[in-house]
Amino acid sequence: MTPIHLSGPKLALREVEPEDVDDLLAIYGDPEATRHLSFEPRTREQVEAITNRSIASAHAAPRTEFCLAVTALGEHRLIGYARLATEPQQAATIGFALHQAAWGKGHGTETVHLLFALGFDVLGLHRIWAARSPLNEASARTLLRAGMTEDGRIRDHVFVHGTWRDSITYSILEHEWRPIDGLETDGAAKSDGGRSPGR
Repeated sequence: MTPIHLSGPKLALREVEPEDVDDLLAIYGDPEATRHLSFEPRTREQVEAITNRSIASAHAAPRTEFCLAVTALGEHRLIGYARLATEPQQAATIGFALHQAAWGKGHGTETVHLLFALGFDVLGLHRIWAARSPLNEASARTLLRAGMTEDGRIRDHVFVHGTWRDSITYSILEHEWRPIDGLETDGAAKSDGGRSPGR
């Protein structure tokens, strides 16, 4: 598959590069930015390993993981990290984290829409799902605003900060998604993904 590049009204997704380590560390090393994530703040060494794995995943065949840099439209600097991992039955799970300076601007919702564009328009998936911490109300608003439906709760799903916590799950089906204006998927190779005709 050719390198992924998707753009929206304000943001874009691109492949992760070695030079992204410092900007990713500013997110994954920040206790506040990772407060509701499924892991504790990362060290620089850990972020370097995540960066290397992200780059390597882009060359896997078949590619099942898309770890991408979120940038402001027209800029190159990483302001967030987004991930889509495919699963059997034309499905995938998504997740993302943004730098604190990008919070409160609607960037989370647009990032989710860009991941939907990757999953539905590029990969031909049928279902995309996500999970959040029960305390992360901002994430709940973002996922619902993007068009997802709350499915339920997975009990004791994640062990983090020395304790087990539940996850609240959300999903969206291909026919339920309504793309926002300004999404461009021309920078990514298309896959039929087994999609039925008509979409």
